[in-house]
Amino acid sequence: MSTTAQHTQRDAHDLRGRRVLVVGTGGIGREIAAAVVRSGGEAILAGRDAERAGAAAEPIGARSLALDVTDEDSVADGLHRVGPLDHLVSTAGAAAKGPLADLTVQDVERAVRAKLVGALLLAKHAAPLLAEDGSLTFFSGVVAWRPSAGMATMAMTNGGLAHLGPALAIELAPRRVNVVSPGIVDSGAWDGMGAERDAFLARTAAANPARRVGTPDDVARAVLAVATNPYITGSVVHVDGGGRYA
Repeated sequence: MSTTAQHTQRDAHDLRGRRVLVVGTGGIGREIAAAVVRSGGEAILAGRDAERAGAAAEPIGARSLALDVTDEDSVADGLHRVGPLDHLVSTAGAAAKGPLADLTVQDVERAVRAKLVGALLLAKHAAPLLAEDGSLTFFSGVVAWRPSAGMATMAMTNGGLAHLGPALAIELAPRRVNVVSPGIVDSGAWDGMGAERDAFLARTAAANPARRVGTPDDVARAVLAVATNPYITGSVVHVDGGGRYA
């Protein structure tokens, strides 16, 4: 069968009947899973807290799964329970912010384990289950390209993942591996700022070339685009409104 015929028989751009595991129950992870469901796919929303994962998954018509990316047994068991996959998307990460003098080894190790070791564990245990035309998509972040004081660890982990993705794409070929790098997204992550939130988002929007901040839908659209395009692999896709240049 020719390559063209193979693509016609099983259109990689079509999510109908495809199984997608989304790791991360925050606003962006929920929106990605919801977008999968809207596109006719089966979405499984995974997080460390089983109750939180269930509460996030039920309203959008997704299944839920308890999975801790920092624990290899949890990753292996969770993926075994999921079974064959078409795509896996991981938004997993752990914050380690603050002045260099105040950082603890424990905070740094937790961030590295969640963002980098977690990605390796997911790739290791998902690869045998992944369809040949399937994909893995991991999340970096704008701080890797636009560092600032107090964000050294975050720049390190996000930058490391941007280079890990292409390495995995080579090793796991023909299965595809890509990295999405969001900028500042109004996903609920900034709500803890209280009264300062709106001013922060307004300043960010004014500085961005796109003159706005991102939404979870912006990121979900990019994720599904790279996950379902059979000729994109080893790439870092920036969804930051040009914020890395601002």
